[in-house]
Amino acid sequence: MASHQTHGIQQLLAAEKRAAEKVAEARKRKVKRIKQARDEAQADIEAYRRERERQFREYEARHMGSKEDVAAKIDKDTEILLNNMEKVLEENKDKVIEELISLCIDITPVAHPNFFVMRTFNRI
Repeated sequence: MASHQTHGIQQLLAAEKRAAEKVAEARKRKVKRIKQARDEAQADIEAYRRERERQFREYEARHMGSKEDVAAKIDKDTEILLNNMEKVLEENKDKVIEELISLCIDITPVAHPNFFVMRTFNRI
């Protein structure tokens, strides 16, 4: 009977070992499937990103024009703005110079407000 029990225990241990091997093999397959799914998803994401970038470039070219056109428009607008600024400068230059000179020459002495405060407290 003892040999029958040891034989049964050995069968159980062998069955447990086979079950562990099957579980380990199933885990390996699961990890492999997950990795494969991740790689496929990454490839799909890249393909989608490329397609969306292509569509955006087409949209940009259709609605905004090329980068050179945009740069030329910006340069033109900047030139107009600078010309307007120079025109305003020329119109107001003499007035500003006269105002600065009058501020430098026509000095009106005024006591500082703290002077009156200190005077009321007899500190001065």
